[in-house]
Amino acid sequence: MKEIHQKFLTGERALFQAADMKICDTIFDDGESPLKHSKNIELYGSMFKWKYPLWYSENITMSGCSVFEMGRAGIWYTNNISITDTVIEAPKNLRRCSGVLLENVSFSNAAETLWSCKNVTLRNVTAKGDYFAMNCSDTEADGVKLFGNYCFDGAENIIVRNSTLLSKDAFWNCENVTVYDSFISGEYFGWNSKNITLVNCTVESLQGMCYIENLVMKNCKLINTTLAFEYSTVNAEIISHIDSIKNPYGGVIKARSIGEIIMENDKIDKSKTDIICEE
Repeated sequence: MKEIHQKFLTGERALFQAADMKICDTIFDDGESPLKHSKNIELYGSMFKWKYPLWYSENITMSGCSVFEMGRAGIWYTNNISITDTVIEAPKNLRRCSGVLLENVSFSNAAETLWSCKNVTLRNVTAKGDYFAMNCSDTEADGVKLFGNYCFDGAENIIVRNSTLLSKDAFWNCENVTVYDSFISGEYFGWNSKNITLVNCTVESLQGMCYIENLVMKNCKLINTTLAFEYSTVNAEIISHIDSIKNPYGGVIKARSIGEIIMENDKIDKSKTDIICEE
């Protein structure tokens, strides 16, 4: 394996089609697509300061690296990439990639990041930006801290654990999502989705959990959550107070207490829903 140490590389396609290479403490400055069509590349302590560094690449390892603001749209159409202990400042990174591992990675501007990727693993990832992980599939996330609206829009086959999501319209248009031991805050959680399961979660959401087919909630809390479950089929075990429920389509809702129950006969068949209050 060829090695490069402490180089300063500029110009378009500086290492175009590079293969079987170990790159350490190297700066890729002014010049687009420095590692386009590369494969079997290991990057350590290196920096990307310009656009499109890793497109159409395969078998990439990045550790202790930095992607600066102008490293925009940095990693697209790339398969089998591991990124660890790395800071990514640029938006629109990771699109249409497969086989992605992100561990101890922070995205200070995660707008339009991780789009249409599949077979993704996220561990201890922090991200700030809207539309994070849109249309992703077959994704497992553990220890994610997200600040940005519309996360996981259109995603499918998603498992989230031990995470904090401050996100309006989280998990819209999704299918097969399971969230464990997490906190979610944001309006309109989960609309137009199918097969959503929350276990040991706390949710704050104005008009949350509406328009969902097959919503399951186990040992969950709903805080400051109003007009919940509208037009959803639901099996919910809520261990807190619910401020209000409106027009669920069917199922069972158990809660410690409920402030208001709105069941409009001209919109739903209220006999299809059992509501049980402990108090």
